Amino acid sequence: MPQVYHSKQETQTEAIGAELAQTLTPGIVVAFTGDLGAGKTAFVRGMARGLGIDARVTSPTFTIVNEYEGGRLPLFHFDMYRLSSWEELFDIGWEDFLARGGVCAVEWSEMVEEALEGCDCLRVDIKCGEEENSRDITIWKEGPG
Repeated sequence: MPQVYHSKQETQTEAIGAELAQTLTPGIVVAFTGDLGAGKTAFVRGMARGLGIDARVTSPTFTIVNEYEGGRLPLFHFDMYRLSSWEELFDIGWEDFLARGGVCAVEWSEMVEEALEGCDCLRVDIKCGEEENSRDITIWKEGPG
């Protein structure tokens, strides 16, 4: 059953991410969808804080993946926007990241759906709300876990 949240500001979006982080288990994939600027990276910032990671979380748009350690679980933050195919994800070591027992946060997950097949996934869809700076966030579980 999907959970739906309404955020009125970026700090609330981060707080929802921090709350979700309390439930995350090793090897889980958090697959994000949402428009450009919807708040995916803000949500991941909150997840990092909720995992106890004390680092500046930025979008991995040009690096494809940022790694954050030092918390309850490592966090691997992917941005798939610039990939031309899902196979490229395997070229950068997707299976190795999954095997490391951390949390894989995947922005633009719709670009790599084939790579997510069989993964223990939480889906997070973030849409801009009708009020200024508001976001509608829907979270649901998918996969074998």
